[in-house]
Amino acid sequence: MDRTTLRIGFVPGVEPDRFLRRWKSGRREAWLALTPVPLSRQAEALTSGEVDMCFVRLPLESEDLHVVPLWEERAAIMVGTENVLSLLDEVGEEDLAEETEIPAAHADDAAERIAVAATGVGYTRVPLSLARLHHRKDAVARPLRDAEPTRIALAWSRAQDDPLRQEFVGVVRGRTARSSR
Repeated sequence: MDRTTLRIGFVPGVEPDRFLRRWKSGRREAWLALTPVPLSRQAEALTSGEVDMCFVRLPLESEDLHVVPLWEERAAIMVGTENVLSLLDEVGEEDLAEETEIPAAHADDAAERIAVAATGVGYTRVPLSLARLHHRKDAVARPLRDAEPTRIALAWSRAQDDPLRQEFVGVVRGRTARSSR
């Protein structure tokens, strides 16, 4: 018997394992296939049909997609362990005034920027989930006080909406067989 497979994409920093466990615990007929998707390709992966649904980092501009905001990620900086900012529990904009920022060159360069920050030449801004993902012994993450958080959402094509996708949305939002929409 053929089983349906729902292909779920996720951008770096998102850990979809808990949703996979919830899905499996419900003994559903469909399989889930988890696919990492670079941040720069999150919209393209959905519109091309590479994935059926995707955990994306907002903003995501497309009127052809359902987008359900899920959670916020706290902003952080990454600095080398020898940087004076590594001694702080949290960092504010006033603490960064005399420091060199390593700006993003493109959407998928977090690991490279963190590697540069680890050398001690400055700091880089990333969501805390990316700081954890790219953890290094020679760099530390410090939450950025009063910074705007980023948002993670679940997105899928409006044209491909069906009961299976809605069931996955329910799993992600914590609905059980006994709860109502």
